[in-house]
Amino acid sequence: MRFTGFPEAALVFYEGLEADNSKTYWTNHRQTYEDSVKAPMQAMLAALEPEFGPATIYRPYRDVRFSKDKRPYKTAVAASAGGYYVQLSADGLMVAGGYYDTASDQVDRLRRAVDDAVQGGALERIVTTLRKSGWEVGGQRLKTRPRGYDADHPRIELLKHRTLIAHRHWEPAAWLPTARAKQRVEKAWRELADLDRWLSANVGASAQPR
Repeated sequence: MRFTGFPEAALVFYEGLEADNSKTYWTNHRQTYEDSVKAPMQAMLAALEPEFGPATIYRPYRDVRFSKDKRPYKTAVAASAGGYYVQLSADGLMVAGGYYDTASDQVDRLRRAVDDAVQGGALERIVTTLRKSGWEVGGQRLKTRPRGYDADHPRIELLKHRTLIAHRHWEPAAWLPTARAKQRVEKAWRELADLDRWLSANVGASAQPR
């Protein structure tokens, strides 16, 4: 299937799901999800695969076992390809990259790399470039300095991070139901490439058992 954009029906579907997050709504509109949400997302990811690798579309069902929020369905469709992320909802399109969840050994490697003058300086330049290009850079952070690091460290704000992500969002616009939506994601993911490479080289996967 060739990607031609995300139709308006996809946004209408999620507007309805936000208002009526029930099995009845889902069952009655399941075909809309398949045709207007899932199929276009699959087509876009297939077109991006040669450059960014295979992607995984997340299940539309929420895990409510340990949550006070018992709504059964997610109000967005999301997918990831390695360190790259894309999400469509009634609010529009969102792209992101980075490390969203880290184990203690990853946090330790992240801080050691940030502390290093060469690697930390490189990350600082990457983050500055992203912010100047309109990205929001954030993640889980300590409120105070991490143990073992001086409060006046030149990169103390980066040292506070336990996770590090960059994201940007576009509201629904005329380009969303066209092939230009894929071009937006493609360009955005390319802008995230330096961050992805830095994290892969300096942090990597956790060696701790799940």
